[in-house]
Amino acid sequence: MTEASRPEPRIEDFLDHPTRDLGAWQWLWAGDHEFPVRSHRGVLGKLLVFWKRLMRPLVKSPQNDLWDRQRVFNQILLERIQEMFWYFPYLERVPHQLDRVEQAATSAEWSVGVVTEGLQEVIRQHDALYARVDAKLDSYRADAREVLAWARSSLLAAATTDERGVVSARAEAVADAAPALEVAPVADLQRAFVERGYVEFERRFRGTEEEILERLSAYLPYLEGKGPLLDLGCGRGESLRVFGQAGIESRGVDSSGEMVALCRAQGLDATEGDLLEHLAGVTPGSLGAVVSFHVIEHLPPVVIARTVALAWRALRPGGVLILETPNPMSVMVAARSFWLDPTHVRPVHPDFLREVARQHGFGRIDVLPLRPFKADDRLPEIPLGEVPPELRPLADRINRMRDRLDDVLFGYQDYGLVARKLDGG
Repeated sequence: MTEASRPEPRIEDFLDHPTRDLGAWQWLWAGDHEFPVRSHRGVLGKLLVFWKRLMRPLVKSPQNDLWDRQRVFNQILLERIQEMFWYFPYLERVPHQLDRVEQAATSAEWSVGVVTEGLQEVIRQHDALYARVDAKLDSYRADAREVLAWARSSLLAAATTDERGVVSARAEAVADAAPALEVAPVADLQRAFVERGYVEFERRFRGTEEEILERLSAYLPYLEGKGPLLDLGCGRGESLRVFGQAGIESRGVDSSGEMVALCRAQGLDATEGDLLEHLAGVTPGSLGAVVSFHVIEHLPPVVIARTVALAWRALRPGGVLILETPNPMSVMVAARSFWLDPTHVRPVHPDFLREVARQHGFGRIDVLPLRPFKADDRLPEIPLGEVPPELRPLADRINRMRDRLDDVLFGYQDYGLVARKLDGG
């Protein structure tokens, strides 16, 4: 029904069965229409009607101010309802449905059901929306990976070098063609891609920063009062944060410019450079601690030995050297997870590292087992309490064999070497 064909509202529309037409209610409040005084049966009823009609002006006059406020409030409320529920015109076209709703609304169970169904519908709409957003994000991620792959391959093609390592004439021609753009050399762009890739690799496979922060706390008892501390290969700066928060003066060096930028963004003292060159330039006897986490497995044995020797030179008497690396005594580490990082050179045996530290003047050397595998990942153990008494000796022997085999297969994922420079060193 259109606005033009809708009949003019009447007071009778609001009496016995009030109308559901919001426009009619607006007419009632806007026009300040009065409800009639209803008649009563009998003589007494007529007297009551007469009394109400007589008293109405006397009662209404003192209440005009409050009545006007209520009337304006009702008008505004109706307007807001119509703005919020844009589908009311549709409901007005099907009044028989409203009658059914009115009848069912008397049931509390029905009301709860409607609310529940409405919430479920909202959840379904949200799920559908989030699914579309996820699909879009997946598409954008795929596009970004494709662009990065194209950029990497283009850089490799442009960086063709001759036997002397000079960038090809084609790359030089590209740079000469647009000198005003100040395009970075191809070698620098390649290095940036490599560093970006390694940052993502560490984020995905080495563990979250929170996990690494928790692991590093195991070294705090050995580093108390051992500042200043130098971290070789400080990476994202987890160790600098942990040790700095413990009151240890700490600084780091890393060959990755992006890693150093991450550290500096956190207000940490980090320098970009070659680790051995930086360590060799440290004033002898000026450090209280030299630490390096998951770096030595990237170095050949002769460079590991040189690192230990330079650390001994940089430490003052009583200083501490800490080196952490994957544990090759675990078959699962040595045969699987270690080779996930293509920049690893070879596993470092703890006895080899202990001997290198001893030969270069360190004493009181400890090897700390770190990060045991989760119980769910290890070999199962026979619960002796569930075995018949006559079979328990056999089950116990099997468990002992299991312990030895489990230690070889799993054991600990990492180990840390803690070596002290003796006071007489």
